[in-house]
Amino acid sequence: MEKISIIGVPMDLGQLRRGVDMGPSAIRYAGVIERLEALNIQIDDLGDIEIGRPARFSEEHTTGLRNLKAVSEGSMKLAEKVDTVITEGSFPLVLGGDHSIAIGTLAGVAKHYKNLGVIWYDAHGDLNTEETSPSGNIHGMPLAVSLGIGDKSLTSIYGEQPKIKPENVVIIGARSLDTGERELIKELGIKVYTMHEVDRLGMTKVMEESIGYLKDRTDGVHLSLDLDGIDPHDAPGVGTPVIGGISYRESHLAMEMLAESNLITSAEFVEVNPILDEKNQTATVAVALMGSLFGEKLL
Repeated sequence: MEKISIIGVPMDLGQLRRGVDMGPSAIRYAGVIERLEALNIQIDDLGDIEIGRPARFSEEHTTGLRNLKAVSEGSMKLAEKVDTVITEGSFPLVLGGDHSIAIGTLAGVAKHYKNLGVIWYDAHGDLNTEETSPSGNIHGMPLAVSLGIGDKSLTSIYGEQPKIKPENVVIIGARSLDTGERELIKELGIKVYTMHEVDRLGMTKVMEESIGYLKDRTDGVHLSLDLDGIDPHDAPGVGTPVIGGISYRESHLAMEMLAESNLITSAEFVEVNPILDEKNQTATVAVALMGSLFGEKLL
């Protein structure tokens, strides 16, 4: 029996909109444990990591990064927890929280792989730095940080070296990229399937190519799924919705194909904000997609 360890990260400090810290609770309320246990998977819910709250006016003025110290500390705690879970032979399933939590997740996972692959399922590239970010929000930076690009207090979390290599990354569903992010993607040669490619090729082809690309070059693959990768019609409860996204059905197909590939060795589902949601719809979508990722089938 497969064992999954659930780690909640009630982080809302990587951006400005409150409520995303309730994401882990919303996902649990939507029945994630029952859904996965029905697949004959042993679930160990490790509860939530404690995220400190910065004092209102204690922001560091040496940097333009919002809540840098608190995000760094939370990321370190998460990295340690993820590292422990993998060491104990369990699959880490991380529930967010805003996407800045990927800094900690990837830092912990990377300890166990020489060539960790990443599928970044997201409307955004999350490849900003302090210099390119329009907002200073760290939830727009975790992929850059994990590549070793950005503020040293973030890139050095749980190890000085970059956690992943650009050639081991595939971004799926991008439709909102800042100028600096576009330049970085071209400079590093990161593989990206924008919504143009998803529409043109179809999700089957996108996933076949992504799986084939990563299978040959990685020894483990992390799935970082931002619910804003999915169209806001299907997943309205996110902080930065972008219309024209991946459909609910396409997302299930993507998860089912990943399940068949046996490629995914860790995963996180982030940016569920129940305050912005409609009757917990977005958390329910997240749980349904987790079902598909872990092998749920209709027949």
